[in-house]
Amino acid sequence: MPVSRNRRGFSLIELLIVIAIILLIITIAVPKFNSVQKHAREVAALQAIKTVHTAQVQFYSEYGRYATSLTELGPPASGHSSASAADLIGNDLASGEKQGYRFTVTGNAGGYVINANPVVYGTSGDKSFFSDQTMTIHENDGPEPATAQSKEMR
Repeated sequence: MPVSRNRRGFSLIELLIVIAIILLIITIAVPKFNSVQKHAREVAALQAIKTVHTAQVQFYSEYGRYATSLTELGPPASGHSSASAADLIGNDLASGEKQGYRFTVTGNAGGYVINANPVVYGTSGDKSFFSDQTMTIHENDGPEPATAQSKEMR
């Protein structure tokens, strides 16, 4: 008579097959996840540029000029808002770095210039952005910063 054994758990081969399938799924999913994260950071950078534009319009209406730095648009260290810290954008954006992008605002004779560049090109983003008081956003797909001559966003 054959002896029947109660089988408990999984064999080593079964566990190895499950682990191999999980590793295969991970190798397919991780690059796609990284790509989606980069795209999300780029969209967030565009939204931050639009936020700076809105803050610049508010700053201009209150102080009669455009802000020449993110600090002027940001919150004051203490006390009330003023032209040196108008409290129009949050601390994260006023610090110059937000969600994998580095932002700069510089003033010029007729307005201002905004640049948004990935902190680490290829990792935190594949595009850089440029805009000015015209509110037209330009993008560059390479590691060089975007300029007014870069292609316009549509």
